[in-house]
Amino acid sequence: MSHALCLSRQCLGLVTRIECIIRPLEGGNGLWTLLCAAGLADSQPTAIKVQGPFRGARMAESVLGAIVSNLEGQGYHTADDPSIWQLHMHAELRRVNANQARFLGGWESRPEA
Repeated sequence: MSHALCLSRQCLGLVTRIECIIRPLEGGNGLWTLLCAAGLADSQPTAIKVQGPFRGARMAESVLGAIVSNLEGQGYHTADDPSIWQLHMHAELRRVNANQARFLGGWESRPEA
């Protein structure tokens, strides 16, 4: 499965779009995250959700596959459109990485007793 995809659905003349990407977290610890942005096509995303962390890309791909299957059941179709919300999701990934660094940094910096 691809590490990035776009789904869309048309309803009452409006096109709803969902973009999903799988990215590794910083730190080289083998953790990955899944980010999804949703909203109306040709506008800013109205929601960005983060799932994870997952131990390895394969686990994140499995969760993405389940999400895609569920969305297809709701009438969404995979679209070949280029990503338009990549910058929004990259900013969210930076926030996730910063939070992880603060959490792990505080834990790792404690002296051993």
